[in-house]
Amino acid sequence: MEDRNLSKALDIISALINGEEISRDSKSSSDLYDEYTSNGEVFDITNSICKKLNLSLYEYEYSIFASAGENNRVFGYSNDELKKEIGVKLNRELFLCYFIIYNLITWFYNDTGSYTFNEYIKIEDLINSVDGTLSEMIKDLSVYTLNEVEENSFKMIALAWEDLPVMINEEANAKAARGSKYGFVKMTLNFLIKQELVIESEGRYYPKKRMKALAKCYFEEYKGRLYEIMKGDSKDATY
Repeated sequence: MEDRNLSKALDIISALINGEEISRDSKSSSDLYDEYTSNGEVFDITNSICKKLNLSLYEYEYSIFASAGENNRVFGYSNDELKKEIGVKLNRELFLCYFIIYNLITWFYNDTGSYTFNEYIKIEDLINSVDGTLSEMIKDLSVYTLNEVEENSFKMIALAWEDLPVMINEEANAKAARGSKYGFVKMTLNFLIKQELVIESEGRYYPKKRMKALAKCYFEEYKGRLYEIMKGDSKDATY
């Protein structure tokens, strides 16, 4: 292993951990992108170190992105940290946020065959999406091969959602809060904005390139259990 290649690999990892974009078209990081994609040893060292750090690397549209792996307490969030960051207090509220985010991802990422993305989503669209998917899932729980934890989790999410009014009053239209479906969705979207995954313009929420990369790579590589249930394909589900 050459010291230079190790140094370049560490430069790449440092940039990703600090939230910098590594892209072919970036003036500040195009050299790092070239090193990662054209130097086999730099590529191998970078991925090996990231694996040890429980980080996943994704390539998308000539850019590289990093995401914390499951239970990564250094680069990710604990449940309590996430609740504080988003602005919720109860576990069922946090699970509802996860479900809202999942609906957002499936809205932007349609299928693995075409890699098609919707351009944007509005809060009303996301409310309708959550309404629809929860309604279908709760109605058909008996047809899925669910364990007790999964079934109780979906029921808990549904109860938390159904207890919320769509909107408290006209003022709630502009607020992110736990008291309504509109406010709950906006609170979740505000968290994604802070994470630089989406941007908002005139009430429309657009996925950033990092969001698209995570969505595409997640479905392509992992195709999680929730996705299988939402699509009604439990026979080949991955647990």
